[in-house]
Amino acid sequence: MSTTLAASRTHAAPVTAERTTPLSLVLGVTRLAMGWVFLWPFLDKAFGLGHETASADAWINGGSPTAGFLGNATSGPFSGMYESFAGHAWADWLFMLGLLGIGSALILGVAMRAAAAAGALLMVLMWTAVLPPENNPFLDDHLIYALVLAVLALGNSGRTLGLGAMWEKLPVVQSNPVLR
Repeated sequence: MSTTLAASRTHAAPVTAERTTPLSLVLGVTRLAMGWVFLWPFLDKAFGLGHETASADAWINGGSPTAGFLGNATSGPFSGMYESFAGHAWADWLFMLGLLGIGSALILGVAMRAAAAAGALLMVLMWTAVLPPENNPFLDDHLIYALVLAVLALGNSGRTLGLGAMWEKLPVVQSNPVLR
């Protein structure tokens, strides 16, 4: 081995950046899509953008984001419990803050563990609100979304097309792994 080659190897900069792979790109795009799955209903219910929520029924105009689904669309063994939550201010705030927090974290690629756990919990709760599912005896999109959220958190999807790599370097995040 030549002296020049040996010297270049000993003085090479350490490789610290992760390589972007097709899988990491797919996970990053999937994370962005899942973020929109949560952020869009927040925006529509908060401001009555007319897709599912009319302007007059918007949260900012005094409407209840939980009254429609929890009050009218639940079925199965837990329907009575969910119907009793419908329209209560605490349920509206909890639901809307959950949608906003989960959606924002996913889109930014930060706090992936917490966002995935909260999102999966919300999806499982929504699944229990419509038991049995309409098109399958057990499985529906809510459970699939919960599984996708777990894959996104475990796959470090916040680092690709997101701020996850920078987020994970923050001292508060390094000392609190649940924030990763």
